[in-house]
Amino acid sequence: MDAMWISAMSGLMGTMIGGSATVATAWVTQKKLARRDLVREEVRKRETLYGEFIGECAKQLVDAFTHTLDKPEKLLPLYAVLNRVRLTASPPVLCLAESLLRRVTDQYFASNLTLDELLALARSNQADPLRPFGEACRAELEALWADV
Repeated sequence: MDAMWISAMSGLMGTMIGGSATVATAWVTQKKLARRDLVREEVRKRETLYGEFIGECAKQLVDAFTHTLDKPEKLLPLYAVLNRVRLTASPPVLCLAESLLRRVTDQYFASNLTLDELLALARSNQADPLRPFGEACRAELEALWADV
């Protein structure tokens, strides 16, 4: 009879271990999928926010090239988006966003550019002042995906 009990217990233990492995595998898989969904949502949210900041900076910078700051409230949307960026951005992205805002503000208080100066600027290495910010955003988003 001892052999019968040992066989029964072995079968029961094997079933429990197999069932536990299935449950553990399902749990790990579900956790990984949930994490991936959270990262996907975070990346989408940041892409939208950073895109909005880039669009607002581009609009204000082009305006600053040919106008002085006659109404300070022109900068209000830019500050609003910057503070939303501040909520989620990594320190390098935030630093570049603040630098970009300073560039826009400084340009408003600098002399207006002529058409020839705009052409020279467009052809120079400084033609895209938004590029460092965009590259930092891309690196941050890629880092988020790397954690998944």
